[in-house]
Amino acid sequence: MGKPKLRRRPNLPLRRWITHEDFVALVESGVFAPEERLELLAGELTRREPVNTAHAVAVRLVQMALESVRKEGYDVRPPLPLVLSEYDMPFPDIAVVAGSPRDYLSQHPASALLVVEVSDASLQTDREVKGSLYASAGIPEYWIVNLRERVLEVYREPAADTRTVYGAAYRQRMVLQAEEQISPLFAPEATLQVAQLLP
Repeated sequence: MGKPKLRRRPNLPLRRWITHEDFVALVESGVFAPEERLELLAGELTRREPVNTAHAVAVRLVQMALESVRKEGYDVRPPLPLVLSEYDMPFPDIAVVAGSPRDYLSQHPASALLVVEVSDASLQTDREVKGSLYASAGIPEYWIVNLRERVLEVYREPAADTRTVYGAAYRQRMVLQAEEQISPLFAPEATLQVAQLLP
């Protein structure tokens, strides 16, 4: 089944956006197959990048590296939801959040100290859409493990920016090569080799 044959998306005034409560209800009712890997961005359902072997290995490497420097009172979460607004429920590859897993029995986290996306085909979306979303939510640090170029993109200092999708962007961007090091803001005394994060 293909996508609708439209030259451009019409501006339909009666469009109904999906909230994160709607999304959870749809998933729990079994409307979507588990393998669909959907997330909610700007009120629309979006497919997440397929997990090939390099992506899967990178997610585990990042998780292990961050767990090795994690302080008490923080949790390193695998691909699980963040509820960042009524209409935004992304599933970042890794999120470092305050508290412990049991703190989120009744609701998903609404923020994070660090969000990481492992990116290949979704690189533009991760930079422009998710980067703006995470900045608008005030998440202080965002990493993209760029599999295409084998670098780590580090984004810091979220600030308002009316030119972007969500009206916010990160003012600081660093691109680190495999031989370089990074200290996450939530654990500034710790040092990780970028090579540790790359498959």
